[in-house]
Amino acid sequence: MELKTFSMGGVHPADKKLSAGSPIQAFPVPAQVTIPCAMHIGAPAEIVVAKGDKVKVGTLIAKANGFVSANIHSSVSGTVFKIEPVADASGYTKMAVVINVEGDEWEETIDRTPDINANVDAYSPEEIINLVHEAGVVGMGGATFPTKVKLSIPLEKKAEAVLINAVECEPYLTADHRVLLEKADEMLIGTRLLMKAVKVERAYVGIEQNKMDAIEKLTALCASKYPDITIVPLKLRYPQGSEKHLIKAIMGKEVPSGRLPIDVGAVVDNAGTAVAVYEAVMKKKPLIERVVTVTGDSVKNPSNFMVRIGTPIQALIEAVGGLPEDTGKIISGGPMMGKAITRTDIPVAKGTSGVLMLPESLAHRGPLANCIRCGKCVDACPMGLEPYLLAIYGKNKNFEESEANHVTDCIECGCCVFSCPSNRPILDFVRFGKQNVMKIIRARSAKK
Repeated sequence: MELKTFSMGGVHPADKKLSAGSPIQAFPVPAQVTIPCAMHIGAPAEIVVAKGDKVKVGTLIAKANGFVSANIHSSVSGTVFKIEPVADASGYTKMAVVINVEGDEWEETIDRTPDINANVDAYSPEEIINLVHEAGVVGMGGATFPTKVKLSIPLEKKAEAVLINAVECEPYLTADHRVLLEKADEMLIGTRLLMKAVKVERAYVGIEQNKMDAIEKLTALCASKYPDITIVPLKLRYPQGSEKHLIKAIMGKEVPSGRLPIDVGAVVDNAGTAVAVYEAVMKKKPLIERVVTVTGDSVKNPSNFMVRIGTPIQALIEAVGGLPEDTGKIISGGPMMGKAITRTDIPVAKGTSGVLMLPESLAHRGPLANCIRCGKCVDACPMGLEPYLLAIYGKNKNFEESEANHVTDCIECGCCVFSCPSNRPILDFVRFGKQNVMKIIRARSAKK
């Protein structure tokens, strides 16, 4: 079996896929949900309900506010208890709708039957894009970019293929793996809907070799039912789930600095996103729940749950046996690109792929030492940057040099920190420089 991969940098952290064999379980509906109105890149959605309003599962509660935005729907039935700012995984407060749950009544338009609908021909590209927009579908891999925007290709550009990111190269996380095994048809039909939306004839699903059961199942399924979709086995290499690196691995094309995947003819979506697209179009079901991996080295029962958006993370922790005594850090997402959280009452959002409880022994950096100019961070950088140099520029607030050395190309994957023998906080300073350079670029554009 030929295994593809990208060509520059990358690392291989220990997999620790502790929950890979745990089937997706339906998580109980909580007594109350808190649904943020900014669970996506772009403008926060505008709240269209008020305190005291009755809602059902699937009721629109916040409307997309601009082109780069996404609709938000109630994940439960009940009464709007209050509307107020709440903290999310980022640590910042955002407006949210708090709903007290009463029963589990769904909007009548949602098809809740288990029947598989594969009639892609019943929908035009415009209808698919509109239904995806109405359902509030965003990237489920963590980036949460509104899917409608990704499918709305400018007239001067042309797509060649859809790429489905089923890599899940972050350690510990297994949500996408279980989706591939348990929702294979839905994912592949969703892929065909994406293909039709962007008017291409081919699609590729990239899966790393540590998911051989999924590779074998999907390869057989595509051979018998979906010949226009190719399963591409990939070598184990982080950050292969990055859009640009997946494109390089599968299509052999480099996305130039400052350009987008569509500039080389690629449209990339996550495996979970493809399922959400299937449900949005074929079942008229908004994005109101998602699969979340709850795991950690000392967790009693690492699991994968189908969770309603707005469920408190604390409830997920309790469901796997509670917070282990040796926990040193709780992370929303994976250990490489996830965010450490300081409280457990924050809600599950559309981009919440996992809840990771790291033991104290793994939760802190090693002792800080001087940079020895070994170059390991340069070798590991999948973007071909010089992280040690960008860190110096960031630390010294030399943003002009940061920009000149392409700091905005950094994907914040953490390979530099992972490979550093001196435990330098490289990414912290690189990220600081990148954030400030992007502010300067936006201010420069505003003056034109």
